[in-house]
Amino acid sequence: MACLVETGTHLVLDAELAGCRTGEVTLVGRLPRSCGPGQLVLADREFLGVPLWRAFTATGADLLWRVPGNRVLPVDKRLTDGSWLSRIHACTDPGHQDPVTVRVVAYQLAGTGRAAVDYRPVTSLLDARRHPARQLAVLYRERWEAEAVFAELKTCQRGARVVLASKSPDGVCQQILAQLLVHRALRELMLETAVARRLDPDRISFTETLRSARRSVTVTPGGFSP
Repeated sequence: MACLVETGTHLVLDAELAGCRTGEVTLVGRLPRSCGPGQLVLADREFLGVPLWRAFTATGADLLWRVPGNRVLPVDKRLTDGSWLSRIHACTDPGHQDPVTVRVVAYQLAGTGRAAVDYRPVTSLLDARRHPARQLAVLYRERWEAEAVFAELKTCQRGARVVLASKSPDGVCQQILAQLLVHRALRELMLETAVARRLDPDRISFTETLRSARRSVTVTPGGFSP
């Protein structure tokens, strides 16, 4: 499964499912349908490629994607904040006749008890004055919010070591989509609560919301039919 997640609210905006023979890049290539102007799309390092980059930027969205450590990004122009303009090419463009201009933001993060880790996100936001490198580095950290969403779905909501009951691929897909719909409903409830109480949605516990929802379902007169 590949998901498009809103980092501020943990809402799953779109998702693509397929069997294990379909790669993540293929699934992610179907998600630009849910992107548009005013969005900043974050992605980890395995997704950087010209076709995928162009598919997302064609929607009007801006991108901030991490680059693999062995990717060569020549310095075409050094900018005042330490970032630089560079270019990437598709593997189907051996003559490098159709490059994509990107801006490289390089920095290090020192982890507790370990050596500093190098990060190199590239972005479609080319103006260093409007979008300083330090600000983009802080924004990229938000990508890890998606991992919290996967934990909510797999560990909290479904339950550890719980196997989906369906015996057919279509049935498994139906069950996964049902899990996503339940997650969406819970997150919508949390967002409404946060807005009403003027809180950051991160201050509301997903686990407690899930427990409250389960209690309300089991004690409602009539309930749901089996």
